[in-house]
Amino acid sequence: MNDLKNFIHNLLTPAGYDHPVRSVRVIETHISWVLLTGDYAYKIKKPLDLGFLDFSTLDKRFAACREEIRLNRRLAPDIYIGVVPITGTPQAPRVNGAGEAFEYAVKMRQFPAEATLDKLDAEGGMTAQQVESIAAALARFHLEGCDKAGANSPHGTPEAVWKPVAQNFAQIAPLLETAADRDLLDTLSRWSENAHAKLAPLMAARKQDGFVRECHGDLHLGNLAWVDDRLLVFDCIEFNPELRWIDIQSEIAFFYMDLLQRGHDEWAWLFLNLWLEETGDYAGLALLRYYAVYRAMVRAKVAAIRMAQLTGGAREMAQAEVRALLQLAMRLTQSGPVHLSITHGLSGSGKSTRSHALMQKPGAIRLRSDVERKRMAGLTALAKSGSGVGEKLYAADATRQTYAHLAELAGVLLDAAWPVIADATFLARWQRDLLRDVAKARNVAFGILDFPVPLATLEQRILQRARSSIDASEADLAVLRHQLDTQEPLGGDELAEVEAAT
Repeated sequence: MNDLKNFIHNLLTPAGYDHPVRSVRVIETHISWVLLTGDYAYKIKKPLDLGFLDFSTLDKRFAACREEIRLNRRLAPDIYIGVVPITGTPQAPRVNGAGEAFEYAVKMRQFPAEATLDKLDAEGGMTAQQVESIAAALARFHLEGCDKAGANSPHGTPEAVWKPVAQNFAQIAPLLETAADRDLLDTLSRWSENAHAKLAPLMAARKQDGFVRECHGDLHLGNLAWVDDRLLVFDCIEFNPELRWIDIQSEIAFFYMDLLQRGHDEWAWLFLNLWLEETGDYAGLALLRYYAVYRAMVRAKVAAIRMAQLTGGAREMAQAEVRALLQLAMRLTQSGPVHLSITHGLSGSGKSTRSHALMQKPGAIRLRSDVERKRMAGLTALAKSGSGVGEKLYAADATRQTYAHLAELAGVLLDAAWPVIADATFLARWQRDLLRDVAKARNVAFGILDFPVPLATLEQRILQRARSSIDASEADLAVLRHQLDTQEPLGGDELAEVEAAT
């Protein structure tokens, strides 16, 4: 180890690089060293074999470096430059020098360390707009940027999913010191085992349907940065395929859990809703709690291992973190009040704006007819269909299919114990009855969010929205006039179901 430290120390000399360097700073993690030179950063893997990773030989480290470049270029092509040799000798190393390599490094463009979102969040500098950017970027990545596991792949099977879950509980148990913590762990272990047995058929079906993909594998705020007003996603897991060939719901569960742990419940709901709106993966949401508990237990294991290595006040702080993560995991096993709310109002009445707020606080999964109607037609949310009143996407048959689809999705979500807001005009009685029946069949609360707005305001909003071109709705003034002529007002029996929308 002293030889390794001397080698790294010798790389602190600016003369050891093939570009101008004024000074070099090193950051050490448990599996690598990162050398910061100003314009570029160089990541060198430690010669370790930890079971879940093996960097024990030069060939294995070289292969891992190449994998790191391949995987991270999917999300950060401008940052990950390539693999460079380290030549010369450990006493006089040259990065990207001539001659035979005795080590390799991943070369990256350096960005400010303070730009990572965990640091921005700690300083109060993170925003909802950044969460929105993350949701959009990850949705694009999961839809288009990562390969699907083959039917014969060992990854993503129910057995493969359970292995690390069970391993977490086995590794945490001997590290806990209080009976209360051990009881909590036992409860979580039983819940996870029962949930896995129930969800195993869905896990197997999703693998067959292509939802197990080569993901990032380690998505949390520390591996996201905001550089030059743009999102940067970096540091994919390159050392263990099992940890990145996962269901996309397991991927987002980590970020969802991370936001909850940091006290950002509203942002967790915001992220989840926007990612779902882009991907349409509502059926997979039945798995999210299971995977979020798993992710919380991974973090609890890391904290417990750290606790065992500390003493005094630092140990007590680590123990408190372990307990907080166990309690978060317990919270994640529980669903809140399950209900179905629908909106009711003409185009421009503010339904989407208000439901956007309600889906974050108190929190719910929002289903938007404008988005789902286009998804069924193979269009993106902001695409223009060119449909006139009662034509194409807005013909009577298409409208019936859209509302039937909303009802189906709402049922799937309610069955998985998620609260739902269906955002549509719901101007016809049959549309409201359809969703009411979904709630009644599941014995959950049903409510109507009513949006009565003056006509002049509706017209102004519709014109303003048309100019912005940033909304999925295609309603214009002709649509508004048609709605006014054909709407069926709430019946007397429905008025009792009206909830406050403001």
